[in-house]
Amino acid sequence: MTHKQLVPLGETGVSMSRLTLGGNTFGWTSSKEEAFSVLDAFRAAGGNSIDTADSYSSWAPGNHGGESETILGAWLAERGLNEGDGRDSVVIATKVSQHPEFSGLAPENIAAACDASLQRLGLGYVDIYFAHFDDPSQKVSDMAEAFSALVDAGKVRAIGLSNFSPARMLEWLDYTEQHELHRPTILQQKYNLVERLTFEAAYAPIAAEYGMATESYYALASGFLTGKYRNAEDAAQNAARGSAAKEYVTPDGLAVIDALVAVAEEANSTPTTVAIAWQLAKGVSSPIASARTVEQLPELTAALDLDLSVHQVIQLDNASRPFAVKES
Repeated sequence: MTHKQLVPLGETGVSMSRLTLGGNTFGWTSSKEEAFSVLDAFRAAGGNSIDTADSYSSWAPGNHGGESETILGAWLAERGLNEGDGRDSVVIATKVSQHPEFSGLAPENIAAACDASLQRLGLGYVDIYFAHFDDPSQKVSDMAEAFSALVDAGKVRAIGLSNFSPARMLEWLDYTEQHELHRPTILQQKYNLVERLTFEAAYAPIAAEYGMATESYYALASGFLTGKYRNAEDAAQNAARGSAAKEYVTPDGLAVIDALVAVAEEANSTPTTVAIAWQLAKGVSSPIASARTVEQLPELTAALDLDLSVHQVIQLDNASRPFAVKES
């Protein structure tokens, strides 16, 4: 990853690498030591963008939320990346609305959750603060004001939206424009070869119209697009991710895997690398991918150096077309 591959987020001064490391495994399937090793390797490869959330990983037995931020904060402090020039070399994103103790997007909760995240991360500010999921009980105007106030307070550099309906996202963007507030400069949505329709039809056009960067989560469809799940039995063997991946083990899903394998063989690559490279070819600014161990990381970062041919992109587009069209 080189400096030329950084993606600027509007006028915020934040520039992120074209691959974002997901921190959802930290304190869940990755121990503190494994997380430190992955973070070190990601940074050594030139990556600067790391994504977490205050709720990670509250779903794991014995966890309460904030485990990922706490581990990431410990790494930042130990590596001298929590202040000074070191702090300038990393882009840290976290999110609000799903932590068990800070649920929803009421303005007072947004402010309190941000402070709690900063404490766990050991930082004075986060580079990107996402509204993780919409809160229908709150007015868009109130949420937009609350996030903009955090930028004014120096606690947040850039605002992001995730898991909002296109209509509510547009309302937020228009409100900030009308009232001269700090506007969202990045959107994060589910997108991959077997989850195409909503992103391509609704979210990508919004990003293009408003000059927003895009991130995709579940970029590997919970591991399905690595090619390791070819039947229900394969998925059943992985308790952490297999249950999510098994929904894609269908004739249409397996046809995508066949195409990934074929393109990977032609490109002397792997299905994992090709799946990420396809997203980059489709215009995603920075796909999010997680690595439980250092050994899993090279296949992810290799996507940045893999330029798929037009024919290869079309081949993958065609194989995944059932996931890009509305059911009749």
